[in-house]
Amino acid sequence: MKTAPQFFRHGPGPFVRLFFFVLLSCIVMAEDLRFKYFPGLRQTVAVVIYPLQRLAYIPFDAYDQITEFIANFHLIDENAHLKQQYLVDREQLLKFHALEAENKQLRKLLSAVEQIETKTDAKAVMAEILYTPRDPFSHKITLNRGSQHGIQLGQVVIDNRGIVGQITQLYLWTSDVTLITDKDHSVPVQIVRNSLRSITSGTGKNNELELRFLSVNTDIQLKDLLVTSGIGGVYPPGIPVAIVSKIDRNPADTFARIASVPVAGVDRNRQVLILSLMQSASDNQVEASTIGSKNK
Repeated sequence: MKTAPQFFRHGPGPFVRLFFFVLLSCIVMAEDLRFKYFPGLRQTVAVVIYPLQRLAYIPFDAYDQITEFIANFHLIDENAHLKQQYLVDREQLLKFHALEAENKQLRKLLSAVEQIETKTDAKAVMAEILYTPRDPFSHKITLNRGSQHGIQLGQVVIDNRGIVGQITQLYLWTSDVTLITDKDHSVPVQIVRNSLRSITSGTGKNNELELRFLSVNTDIQLKDLLVTSGIGGVYPPGIPVAIVSKIDRNPADTFARIASVPVAGVDRNRQVLILSLMQSASDNQVEASTIGSKNK
C-alpha cells in the first residue's frame, strides 16, 4: 500500500518542546542565581555582537540624522520669519507708543487751551515744532505756523505746563521762537507765595534760569513757584515759568544768586501753543523788535 509522500519532517511534539524550554529556562535561572557563570558569557557575547548591532542601527541613525537635518532647515526658516515679524511688530509698537505719548500731550494742550481761554482774554493756536538749530548755544525753535496763519511777532509760546518762549522771527509759513532759556531773553515774573515781582533771565542752559537783581535778604525760598506777572503786556499773568532750585546768599555781594528750573519742557515738546493777546499788532511788533535787537 502506497503512502502519501512526506513533504515536511515532523519533529518533537509541541508539549515536548514546551517541556524542554521550560526545563532549560529553569536550569538557566538556577545557574544564574547560584553559580553565576552566565554573566561573563553574556559580556563576551555582547562584545562579539556589538559591531553587528552598530551595523544594524546604521540605517536608523542615518534616517534620524536626515530627519533632524530637514527639521533644522525648517527651524532656520521659521526663525528668520519670526525675527522679521518681530522687527515689524517692534516698529509698530514703537509707533504706537509715540502716538500714545503724542495723544496724551495733545490732550494736555487742549486742557491748557480751555483754562487759558477761561481765565484770560488770550486765544491759543496749536503749532508743531519743525526743527531746532544744530548749534547747542542757540536756544530757538521753528514752528509750522507763520503770518499766513495769523501769527504775529511777539506772541507768547507755551505748553501744557508753562512758558516756552516768544516769537521773534516771522515768515509766511513758519516762525522762530526764542526760548526763555536763551541768555538774552527775560520774562517778568512774580513769586506766588508772597507776590514779590522780579525778572528771570536765561543762562544759555536748557534747565536753568536766573533771577537777577534781588538783594541777599529778599524773601525767597527753595521750590517757590514763579509765574508771569503780566507787567509789560507781553506775557499774560499767572502762567507758570519756573521753580526756584538754588539760592546763594553771600553777604559780600549786593545781590543774591538765585537759580530756577523751567516748568515747561523747553527741550522736550513736539507740539506747543501760541497765545494771541488782545493787543494791537504794532505793540507786538515793537516788543518783538526790541527782543530781536537784544538777540543780535
